[in-house]
Amino acid sequence: MPPKYTSVPSQSYESDDDFDPFLNDEFSDVDSLDNDLELLEMQRAEDPLHSALEMPDLHTSTLQMAFMNMANSILGAGAIGTPFAMKNCGVLGGALALIVLTLLVDYTLRLIVINLKLSGKETYQDTVEHCFGKRGKIVIILTQALFAFGGSIGFCIIIGDTIPHILRSFFPSYKDSVFLSFIFSRNFIILFVTLTISFPLSLSKDISKLAKASALALLSMVVIIVIVLVSGPRLPSEWKGSLRLSDYFINARVFQGISVISFALVCHHNTSFIFHSLKKPSLNRFAKVTHASCFVSMVAIALLGFGGFLIFKDKTKGNILNNFPGNDPVVNIARFCFGFNMLTTYPLEIFVLRDVLRDLYYINRDSSPELSPRAHLMFTSVLVGVTMGISLTTCNLGALFELIGATTASIMAYILPPMCYLNMTHKTLPRRIVLYSIIGFGFATMIISSTQTIINAIHDDGSSHCAI
Repeated sequence: MPPKYTSVPSQSYESDDDFDPFLNDEFSDVDSLDNDLELLEMQRAEDPLHSALEMPDLHTSTLQMAFMNMANSILGAGAIGTPFAMKNCGVLGGALALIVLTLLVDYTLRLIVINLKLSGKETYQDTVEHCFGKRGKIVIILTQALFAFGGSIGFCIIIGDTIPHILRSFFPSYKDSVFLSFIFSRNFIILFVTLTISFPLSLSKDISKLAKASALALLSMVVIIVIVLVSGPRLPSEWKGSLRLSDYFINARVFQGISVISFALVCHHNTSFIFHSLKKPSLNRFAKVTHASCFVSMVAIALLGFGGFLIFKDKTKGNILNNFPGNDPVVNIARFCFGFNMLTTYPLEIFVLRDVLRDLYYINRDSSPELSPRAHLMFTSVLVGVTMGISLTTCNLGALFELIGATTASIMAYILPPMCYLNMTHKTLPRRIVLYSIIGFGFATMIISSTQTIINAIHDDGSSHCAI
């Protein structure tokens, strides 16, 4: 059996100019690492044991397919809550937060792949284990699981917030029928749509097969943004609120807004899957995917976030579509598009959740074998059932996104990637200060935003976010 891929960590990266992601040409001097990756794949092809355990979606995505999967993963449920985030941040605070967070997410996404190559590992969680042992791996597995878990709950909530209004618009007198009232109810729609559409899609073992659905989901997001920006200003004034002078600057709830934007932007739990899905995985190719995905997502979030907030002002809800009348036919098109978006994004989260829980199950093994067909079905069924079940009990997206963004997103995006990089390299003091600043920002967001969200939840039952 050929040797495993252990040569990369022994290479020298101690020079600041040899391998430094802060440099403008950070990916211009990594040809040797890309060559190492090609050697690794040749070795794996000759290793029958590894071939049996290899991820099934390896090397099947083009750059365009990878871009669609990453952009769709970013522009998932969190995008619809960004107007609420801007309400918490203020106009100036929201603009600064969006730009800074996009740059940080773009950087840390690529830093995860750099860490993969430095450690010679295949997954984000294995890299953390390489740096911090079993405890580190448990932390990242639980973090990824909770992020994907919360996102999956949010997607089911959105299905219940969107599709019933569409169906009711075709039957204005549905309340007169007990049968129609039942099948158009929020909980029945969540059950029916999740079990008949999202669940079968979640059974897929190949993330690249979702690329076409992701392309349609991205197109639907464009439709949503256009409808919100065009239909919002046409509503009567009683549907809109007002702005205070402080709302144009930075609000005291800015960290809560940052956590929602973080939830919208973060897709770090998908990073290793998307990287390995590339036909020719390299740092340069992944950088192109990351730059394009983050830029497009930033523009989309800016349009929807600021547009929605400036239209509805202090009446902006956690789901911006809930600010519109339930019988508006044009807005119901946006609801349909967003519901469809959730149908395709939900399987991506289940894919990640299933994978990290498999790693947790096999935590004491050196590697996690592929799940058997029976175990694959069982894991998927339980995950879909639990996330769907919780979504039947709540509809407050704002608080959900704030809490998930403050905790899991901060750990995955701002804390662990630079900590792993510092663990495996020796940088000069100025560059270490930058890395430690990112880590400090992550902890500050996590502590301050979580505290504010919990305090607000105690005094607010969230029912105002559900009403239309």
